[in-house]
Amino acid sequence: MVTGSGTYGQPRCSLCSEPAVFFYRPVQRHLCRTHLFTAIEQRVADTVSDRNLIVQGDTVAVGLSGGKDSTALMMILTKLLPSWKNVRLVAVTVDEGISGYREETVRSADRIARTLGVEYRHVTFPDLFGDSLDAILRGRESQACTICGILRKKALASAARDAGATKLATGHNLDDEAQSVLMNVLRGDLPRLMRDSSADSSGRFIPRIKPLMAVSEKEIATYLMLHEAWMDLPECPYARHALRREVRSILSSLEYHHPGTMLRLMESKGKIEKNCTGAIAAGPLRSCRECGDPCSGELCQLCQLKKTLDRELSGNRP
Repeated sequence: MVTGSGTYGQPRCSLCSEPAVFFYRPVQRHLCRTHLFTAIEQRVADTVSDRNLIVQGDTVAVGLSGGKDSTALMMILTKLLPSWKNVRLVAVTVDEGISGYREETVRSADRIARTLGVEYRHVTFPDLFGDSLDAILRGRESQACTICGILRKKALASAARDAGATKLATGHNLDDEAQSVLMNVLRGDLPRLMRDSSADSSGRFIPRIKPLMAVSEKEIATYLMLHEAWMDLPECPYARHALRREVRSILSSLEYHHPGTMLRLMESKGKIEKNCTGAIAAGPLRSCRECGDPCSGELCQLCQLKKTLDRELSGNRP
């Protein structure tokens, strides 16, 4: 087994003698193209199996934005599909109506679905909510991520339901999940920290699953580049308003100086969940009095948002 440098100092795979293409810093291991693909795909398969995310007979709606994470998710799930019995994949793209950004990613999503031979569905904010995100956010740009998050969640759920989906898969990766953990800690939000969106809802809503939650952003980028599937797409223009952007910068620095930080953060979350089971009482699942969707209070997030926007509009009328 060759683990050192090869010809002209090129690192070799720690598992074979092939040239290395990736260095996995948490365990100090070089991987060649083949072993990197195998490691990533097996980790996704293990995540799905260990957490029972996909079972026989499932129809999985995959949120396909056209970006790197959802593209990798679609590619890997398509590759793993033959190992699952009677499972169907449907790609779903939500077009929020963000000028100069979403047009290109929608074209990318459509191309990916066609290339992989996956059924494709496309929904828009104007069709669902009567206006584009750009129009809704005028004068409210600082609230962009909160408002968009609520509307996108509803749009994905509606499209998944229309497709007959039993699961909704999103491309959240290890970096995203670690950022969410740190954000919830900073906010002191223990219930949200422990929330499991993949839990059985007894049919009240479609469980959301995250098969890439153990795969880092760098691994995903390398996976796509080596498959020649990397697309240099624009960043959402509203991202600069997000707390997540600051948290991402903090975590990236910690991960660079202390490899394995994100993994340990996720392990800590698991320990908190294990030790707090039953200590945090989840409120009863109710039905929104406006639209009937499941929620924890009298109104769901979408109906709360609508009322807030209506009040703002009323206050601005002469």
